[in-house]
Amino acid sequence: MDISPHGVNLAALGGSAKAPRLLACSSAAFPEGTLRIVHREPNVLDPAVFVGTIREAYNRLLMKTRQVSVSLPDASGHVMLLDLETRFRSHEEGRDIIRWKLKKSVPYDVSDIHLDYQILREKENGELSVLVAIISLQVVTQYEDLILEAGMQPNRIDFTTFNLCRPFARRLEMSEASLLVAYHEGVLSILVFSEGVLEFFRTKELGGAELDMNRVFMEVNSSLLLYRDKNPGHEVKEAFFLGGGETPLFRAVISEACGIEPQTPEIGRIIAISDAIPGGSESVAPLAAALGAAMRNL
Repeated sequence: MDISPHGVNLAALGGSAKAPRLLACSSAAFPEGTLRIVHREPNVLDPAVFVGTIREAYNRLLMKTRQVSVSLPDASGHVMLLDLETRFRSHEEGRDIIRWKLKKSVPYDVSDIHLDYQILREKENGELSVLVAIISLQVVTQYEDLILEAGMQPNRIDFTTFNLCRPFARRLEMSEASLLVAYHEGVLSILVFSEGVLEFFRTKELGGAELDMNRVFMEVNSSLLLYRDKNPGHEVKEAFFLGGGETPLFRAVISEACGIEPQTPEIGRIIAISDAIPGGSESVAPLAAALGAAMRNL
């Protein structure tokens, strides 16, 4: 399930993690004013409409399973990369150390957040590079409760950008150094990977009815400048892009910003598309985040 301010996308996958297959998909729009994506207070302004909309979309899948992985908008929480000097003996001890480190730098009461993290790598200087995700308990609990009310069991919750990347993780792991630029539901995400390990992460809400290509160029260009400043001597070797209508102009702007001709990973080469899905692989491009979320349950 991929939730955005505009609506919900659902994708049901079968097969295995190495050979996923899209069995069914469904989408539904939220009436204006149903959601307001903020990080300090509950997002759903009209719970009855929210529940009814996602229940209707789920019922159209005609699936027996109730378990659902959920993709939430990045702006409903915070994601950051941290370097930690302190070692820890357990995952819970790591959480405590990160909470203490972030106590004065995040706009939350750290006692009222859900925090999780992943160790990405140990640097040459002995520091640990850690990916940290934070969300207010008020925000995540409301989503969980309403999804349960709609008849589903949320068993994994993640942010949209990570779910957009998940279907293409193996391709990114094959690259020495790669840039991924994704545009989904008004949000531009810019990530840099080194041998599949995340080294840079940035998301920006662009807003507006149309994608502002000047803004895309500025955001990608400034992100790469910041990346090079933090990682001297590191340069991207490949570039990929998702969304943005996958238009020649979007491709050209990214190419101008990074100096590399970007590629579009083809979802149909990664996830088999059932003959029952109208339009084939091209029609499921807007489902990328829902597909990434569903892959967590395979």
